[in-house]
Amino acid sequence: MFQTLKNAWKTPELKIKLLFTLLIVILYRLGANIPVPWVDSNAITYFEAQTSGTILQYMSLLSGDAFGRATLFALSVSPYITASIVMQLLTIAIPKLEALAKEGESGKKKISAITRIVTVVLALITSFGYAMYLYNFSYNGQRMITFAVGSEGAVFKIIVMIACYCAGAAMVMWLAERINEFGIGNGISIILFANIIARVPTYVANLWNMIYDGSFKPLGILWVVLIIVAVLAVIYFVVWFTNSERRIPVQYAKRVVGRKMYGGQSSSLPMKLNMSGVMPIIFANSIVAIPATIASFFPNSGFWQGVNNIFNYSKPLYIVIFILLLVGFSFFYIMISFNPVEVANNIRNNGGAIPGIRPGRPTIEYIQKILKRITFIGAVFLCCISGLPLIANAIAMLFNFNGLAELAFGGSSLLIVTGVALETIRELEAQLTMRNYKGFLD
Repeated sequence: MFQTLKNAWKTPELKIKLLFTLLIVILYRLGANIPVPWVDSNAITYFEAQTSGTILQYMSLLSGDAFGRATLFALSVSPYITASIVMQLLTIAIPKLEALAKEGESGKKKISAITRIVTVVLALITSFGYAMYLYNFSYNGQRMITFAVGSEGAVFKIIVMIACYCAGAAMVMWLAERINEFGIGNGISIILFANIIARVPTYVANLWNMIYDGSFKPLGILWVVLIIVAVLAVIYFVVWFTNSERRIPVQYAKRVVGRKMYGGQSSSLPMKLNMSGVMPIIFANSIVAIPATIASFFPNSGFWQGVNNIFNYSKPLYIVIFILLLVGFSFFYIMISFNPVEVANNIRNNGGAIPGIRPGRPTIEYIQKILKRITFIGAVFLCCISGLPLIANAIAMLFNFNGLAELAFGGSSLLIVTGVALETIRELEAQLTMRNYKGFLD
């Protein structure tokens, strides 16, 4: 990996792309620290504490703490990700969008334009809900918004806040697309990567504070060693599993065109064990955190506070529902992103066949069978990566030890970070190969 980065830095074109990507990330982090008018800075710490156990905590993780601090880029990439998912679903459900997706580059541009519009609409709705939540949020008897309820010009100030958050989400979308066009890697993934990495100093500081104040008793420093070893082991396991794939052999028939013979060679159809990536984790976290999020809007209601206690991420019910949703969304995402019928038809149209399997329906059924097994293995992998930290945190809470609370969503974060790093390195290697390839004319 480091050798790839070194070689890319020596290549002028790739060096410019790397610097451009770094510049965009720096601009994003600057925007993530720009305060929005009329938000009480004294309430930020209290507000961040109240987001624990709700979807707000996960959104704060994906935004690099911008959501928890109510800054300009508080919504981060969430509206853009949601819009992309919605467009993927609509592309399958609406024939006109499906036809656009098959038109090639022009169709993709039209779908991208529609995705931008959906992103702005979702950002406007989310901005309104977020601004009203801040408007009604109070700490120690004081509201998080500095102007009082019913004060003159309050409506105008709320509109300004909504405009700020909506504009921030649109700006994040624009920055991500600039990375796609002029930089290295996927823009959304790079921004997510930067957001999670930005929280690392906070994790390290919290770990150091827990060591300093004796929170790791009775095992002492052994807890720290166990945490570091666990993190390194998870990183190694994620890298190994992400690179693993199931290869289906494909044999192509010989064809004579003019005086030349084509085909007659063996190939393979690679299928990643973790084809769904981190998307099922995002879906599952969003759904299972809805009860606790609704409860946060009713801080004085005994019923909703009871719901909040039951659906806290350290409770067994939360973990069980989260794991079930994780498995369900893993199969659902594969169903909408991978079409065995289309793959089987492409193999047959190119004169290929799977050895021992007849073309047509038997090939489709064989690919479906392999796909179900791979999806189940990938779902178990996601449950281990995301579920085990939650279980470990719940067990620690039973013994009144809060040292693992920071690692409750650590598995999801490591999966995103390692996945983005691997994909970016693969793209750099492909760019280097394309620029340094020596053909037969050399």
